[in-house]
Amino acid sequence: MDRPTLTTVAVVGLGTMGTGIAEVLARAGREVIGIDTDENAARRAVAALASSTARAVERERITEQERRDALARFRTFCDLQAAADADLVIEVVPEDYALKQRVIAALDGIVKPDALIATGTNALSVTRLAADSAHPERVLGMHFFNPAPAMRLVEIVSCVLTAPEAVAAVTDLALDLGKEPIPVGDRPGFVADGLLFGYLNQAAAMYESRYATREDIDAAMRLGCGLPMGPLALLDLIGVDTARTVLEAMYAESRDRLHAPAPILGQLSAAGLTGRKAGRGFYTYEAPGSATVVPDALTPGEGGSPGAARAVRSVGVAGSGTMASGIAEVFAKAGYDVVLVARGDEKARKAKARIASSLERSVRKGRMSAGARDEALARVTPAGSLAALARVDLAVEAVAEDLEVKKSLFAALDEVCRPGAVLATTTSSLPVVACARATSRPQDVIGMHFFNPAPAMKLVEVVRTVLTDDDVHATVREVCAGIRKHPVDCGDRAGFIVNALLFPYLNNAVKMVQEHYADMDAIDAAMKLGGGYPMGPFELLDVVGLDVSLAIERVLHEEFREPGLAPAPLLEHLVAAGCLGRKTGRGFREYARR
Repeated sequence: MDRPTLTTVAVVGLGTMGTGIAEVLARAGREVIGIDTDENAARRAVAALASSTARAVERERITEQERRDALARFRTFCDLQAAADADLVIEVVPEDYALKQRVIAALDGIVKPDALIATGTNALSVTRLAADSAHPERVLGMHFFNPAPAMRLVEIVSCVLTAPEAVAAVTDLALDLGKEPIPVGDRPGFVADGLLFGYLNQAAAMYESRYATREDIDAAMRLGCGLPMGPLALLDLIGVDTARTVLEAMYAESRDRLHAPAPILGQLSAAGLTGRKAGRGFYTYEAPGSATVVPDALTPGEGGSPGAARAVRSVGVAGSGTMASGIAEVFAKAGYDVVLVARGDEKARKAKARIASSLERSVRKGRMSAGARDEALARVTPAGSLAALARVDLAVEAVAEDLEVKKSLFAALDEVCRPGAVLATTTSSLPVVACARATSRPQDVIGMHFFNPAPAMKLVEVVRTVLTDDDVHATVREVCAGIRKHPVDCGDRAGFIVNALLFPYLNNAVKMVQEHYADMDAIDAAMKLGGGYPMGPFELLDVVGLDVSLAIERVLHEEFREPGLAPAPLLEHLVAAGCLGRKTGRGFREYARR
């Protein structure tokens, strides 16, 4: 097969995705043949293109002449015969194998001998669709992301039957459209959805188990990971039924229970509560197709915790590392008197100096005045002994992530702190109740999981144990409001919300590389361009530290006993070799030594 020139492109299926792809093609100078058996869908596609290009003119992204030219290049039809002159046909009909097979079989008898056929599937087997075609060598996958005009990623999916010339031609087209094409092999979900939908499924299961509210799960992932949307809101946008279809395909291949669709996805789908398009899914919307969430019976009230909050005027922070000094800075800037305790006066002074440097950077960047800096720093008292915490109202532990170390510290805090003081641990993965049981007052112990860097990150996971008093919970939520953090409530189990959803996703990315399915650069690009993630999984792993990541993954595997949560051997091997990420100069990638 010679490499074909793709000048005229037919798009079969003019739903949201098909219309978006047609717009991308028309604006890039291609002649576009839009095909849909529903005349109303074709009319909506024309109207959508007219509306979106008009907005582009208003925003001065294109000229009026460019708009008219793009509209003139887009023609719609209700019969597949219109694809006869196309150099490439992209089908984006619903995710139903029989339907896609019928469309491709019909196209076999219509298109030119050298025309290519691309399926837009994100869940079904491209190999199977190609094998059923009369010309399997010209069938491949071209997976755009929604909304197609805005999202830069296109996954180019080839199988053992695909001609290399076909892959090269659609790759060149994607580049010409201003997209970032990533070559991937044929397996359900490919790269981006293969990682994304496992994470979405676990979020749905977390909500179904009533571990946390839908609002708290979504806020935790937005604020804790910098994601553009929370997982449950994203499921509503994608379509609960669509997500279930993708997960069914993934589970059929992997047999990983983490891919088995959470029962709630089936229940919502069966009830017709498929997300935004239906006006109701995990959330309730103003109208079908609307993005505006409206209150419903599950919307949290204003009451908060039933307990009456204890007064907190002074705060103690135990620890001398980055997290401890960051937390102390947060409290000091919010007006609390802070006692910062380290192992020795010298370490305590160095921790306060770190706070001073941070505050000075804020002044230089215009985020605070010199006067506010001086006032905040004056509120921090460094101390070399836990005895300095005798009168604080809230003691926050921020020492090493080692359970025995933390238990020992809590036993000491129990001896030192006044009756009625709230004792909080910042652990990200260890059982809070174990820290509580190290004291004679477990009802006063709670988790306050800050995120790094504490001054910048808005999220705090508030972790209650079965022994935590209501007034302690109320106190911590009130304190979070006082320091301008967003609290999310969760129970005392491994990973809480964020790490329980984040680290299995990271682990699955490592497995993709380990299995030679895709390389690190392709995976990182796929998640940033296709999922809107601020960092790719391998970038993030190297920043977090491979040893820290491995420890969290082991805790998750030990607690939930899911085979799919077992740490990837490649991660274990890198840690054993001392390749821990940026801090050692080498992890998944190599870094210049400082």
